[in-house]
Amino acid sequence: MANTISKPKLSGKDFLTLSHLSKAEILGLLDEAVALKKQTNEGIREPLLKGKVLGMIFEKSSTRTRVSFEVGMLQLGGEAIFLSSNDSQIGRGESIFDTANVLSRYVDGLMIRTFSHDIVESYAQHATVPVINGLTDTHHPTQVLADLLTIYEHKGKLSGLKLAFFGDGNNNMCHSLIEGAVKVGMDIAIACPAGYEPNQEILQQMKQEAEQNGTKVEYSEDPLDVVTEADIVVTDVWSSMGQEDENDQRNKIFTPYQVNESLCENVKSDFIFLHCLPAHRGEEVTAGIIDGPHSVVFDEAENRLHAQKALLKLLLEDGGIKHG
Repeated sequence: MANTISKPKLSGKDFLTLSHLSKAEILGLLDEAVALKKQTNEGIREPLLKGKVLGMIFEKSSTRTRVSFEVGMLQLGGEAIFLSSNDSQIGRGESIFDTANVLSRYVDGLMIRTFSHDIVESYAQHATVPVINGLTDTHHPTQVLADLLTIYEHKGKLSGLKLAFFGDGNNNMCHSLIEGAVKVGMDIAIACPAGYEPNQEILQQMKQEAEQNGTKVEYSEDPLDVVTEADIVVTDVWSSMGQEDENDQRNKIFTPYQVNESLCENVKSDFIFLHCLPAHRGEEVTAGIIDGPHSVVFDEAENRLHAQKALLKLLLEDGGIKHG
């Protein structure tokens, strides 16, 4: 990744999806994350965001997102404020227009973890400070930044690798993995049952970009069609937040897509396994895989902190990245 750009910049003030970034911008973020992680491991913490405050709006529960953003701001010398829809005027129906305008006068950036992607786009439209998508039902770009950082650390490269995803293709992780993989020159193959294919608009957009840079985006109902020679194996829970009432139905549908020892006999011998967590051992993945020698899920979870610190630094250090 080195020698991509000396001082990475983002083309807009917000971070909503990976599809809006160029390859150089993503690699620049990852280079920044590598540098910040090295400093952290050496006990160096520069107060790059001293006096800066990140407002964090949570309409979905969280462990890794909340802790990594809070710790990231603290390690960079700033602060973070947690705002739940249960104990703020957001939960009583205050409009996004009003909330975004008011909070923009208090904080230096907003991170939002919510349901509909339209919500985070509306905040970005009305806020005058940078807005970060901490997760929506359609996209999870901060997680995939950490995934790309983890892959680079363990494989020494990104371009030319093959990533295989198993499970619900119409899933925020799958969508952001498609975008991230194509942007950095990685092939991605998705195994999902009929009716659970990736969002067609996202899929077609990224397939067009893949054709231009020589990468592949494929999906199949047969896991064996996509698993062969994979460098990276990824899955996610079969029922995301808000889908709990579908658990029994989804467990029956997705059982053939479980990542297990038999499936992984078909991948490369040095493959790595990723899962954004939380995981349900015995459902989407067996304990032997997620707790086995190929799993890097805890490196991946740690890298949420370092990737997000890079993002926060680039968005907030100079008062936000300007358009253009």
